[in-house]
Amino acid sequence: MVDSEYRKEPRSLPDSPAAGVSEEVDGAGGSGIDSGGSWVSRTVIFLMVIAVLIALASVASQWKKGVVVRGFVVDGASIISDSEFLLRMNAFKGRNLENLDTTELKKRIMMIPYLRDAEIGKELNGIVRVKVFEREPVALAVLDGQIMALDGEGFLLPVRARHEEPMLKISGITRLAVAENGLQRLDQRDVVLIREFLKELSQTDYASLLVNELHLAGNNMTWCLTAQSPARFIVGNDGNYKEKLKKFEIFWQKVVSKKGFDSYETVDLRFKERIFTRETLSPVVPQNVSL
Repeated sequence: MVDSEYRKEPRSLPDSPAAGVSEEVDGAGGSGIDSGGSWVSRTVIFLMVIAVLIALASVASQWKKGVVVRGFVVDGASIISDSEFLLRMNAFKGRNLENLDTTELKKRIMMIPYLRDAEIGKELNGIVRVKVFEREPVALAVLDGQIMALDGEGFLLPVRARHEEPMLKISGITRLAVAENGLQRLDQRDVVLIREFLKELSQTDYASLLVNELHLAGNNMTWCLTAQSPARFIVGNDGNYKEKLKKFEIFWQKVVSKKGFDSYETVDLRFKERIFTRETLSPVVPQNVSL
C-alpha cells in the first residue's frame, strides 16, 4: 500500500550544462584566437607602411639636396621685361634649390621700381617661379620739367611705356618724401586728392576728353587745364569733384564753346550752384605810327 502510493517521478536533468559551458568556452576561445591574429596582422601591415613612407621620405630628402636651380619663370609681368628680372636673378642660378634663400632673392628683385610685390616658389624640377605684381601708372607727373609716371599709391616711376590713351598730367607737386624702397612718393593728402579727381573724371560724359592737366595748389586753389583753352578751372582741394566736373561740362557747352576758348582767365567751380569767372584782359595793340 505504501509502496503503491509512492511514485518516483522521473528526474529532470538540465540540458547538458557541461556541454553548454564547453561550447561557450570553445566559442570564446575561438574568437579570441581569430581576433588576436587579425590585430597582429594589422599591426604588421601598419608598421610596414610606416617603414616604406620613412624610406621614401629619406630618398626624397636626399634627392632634393642634390637639386640645383636650373632656371626662372616669371608670371604677371607686362611693364617689366624678363631680361630685367634675369639680370637680378642669374646670380642664384646653380645654387642648391633647398637652401635657396627666397627672402634674399625677393629683396634683390624688389629694387626694380615698377615692382610692387612678388611671390617666390620653388619647384622640384629646379625651377624658381616668380609671380609679380607691378605698379600701374595712373597719371604722369611733371616735376622740375621732367616727366615721371605716377602710380595709384603716389610713387614716382620712370616712364617706360606709351599707353594707348593719353594720361592726365599732374603738376604743382611740392610735397615729396623718400619711401623705404628708395622711390619718391607724394604726400598722402595729394594722393587722396588725385585719386578722387581721377575717379570722378573717368565717370564724366566728356570732361575726361577735355581735361589734360591737374595742377596742385594750396589754399584750396587746385585747378585743371584743357588743351583747347588757357583758362584755369578751379576745383579746389576739398573734394566733391563729381559736381564740379558736371558744372565744368555745362559751362563748357553753354558758354565757352559759344563765347570762345580764350575768353576767360579763370573759371571757379568751387561754389554750390554758382560759377564765378574772370575774363581775359584784352592785350594792348600797338598803334601804327607813321614816321
